[in-house]
Amino acid sequence: MIKVIKVGGGIIEQEKSLTLFLNAFSKIEGPKVLVHGGGRLATKVADQLGHSTKMVEGRRVTDKNMLDVVTMVYGGLTNKKIVAALQAKGTNALGLSGADGNLILAHKRPVKTIDYGWVGDVDHVNSSLIINLIQENIVPVIAPLSHDGNANILNTNADTIASEVAKALAQKEDTQLILGFELDGVLKDINDKSSVIKKITPELFDALKLEGSISAGMIPKLTNAFDAINAGVSSVIICDALKVGENEGTLISA
Repeated sequence: MIKVIKVGGGIIEQEKSLTLFLNAFSKIEGPKVLVHGGGRLATKVADQLGHSTKMVEGRRVTDKNMLDVVTMVYGGLTNKKIVAALQAKGTNALGLSGADGNLILAHKRPVKTIDYGWVGDVDHVNSSLIINLIQENIVPVIAPLSHDGNANILNTNADTIASEVAKALAQKEDTQLILGFELDGVLKDINDKSSVIKKITPELFDALKLEGSISAGMIPKLTNAFDAINAGVSSVIICDALKVGENEGTLISA
């Protein structure tokens, strides 16, 4: 089974939690892929450069200035820091953006009610490249950047990247998707960290949205999780990133 593991920016932007996560990740046996975020650092760097950050329903609006920032932060600083740390732990990793090896082809999101700017919706994932790397005992470390085939980098949500990668791999190999972040799972009550929901079905997801129990940022995460399940991914777990090898957290079920 190939494990596609996504880690959020809240974990990787703190030295201690990043080290603990990479310790756990490096111990996971078998084929694996790492997809990372980095939105908080991108926001911080953008602020330092005088560029304001706009979020809509948990997703970043990406103008030209913000595109330069996320390309620099996601594809450069964050990605290479993770790769170097994994090498030090004996895990042979290779950092990739969606443009590298034509890994993730996307199109600029069309304007409907909201103009998200240079944000990409994924059209194709080069799963053969990932499988070839895995067969060479190389762990792909993927930044949340895609490209449109016309020399444009596009910003794509890291959960979406992880979901699309898992969906593509699932067409060829048994694949599990693990979405790791700062909490133990999806919470029924955001103020009670012990209120982890062990299993979420589509019906429960709809009910949680209606009652407002889940935050704006959790909605796209769960949407991506259900998209993955519906596309053939064997299982999806949302969990504490520091426990990615323990099969704990919230199980997403069809």
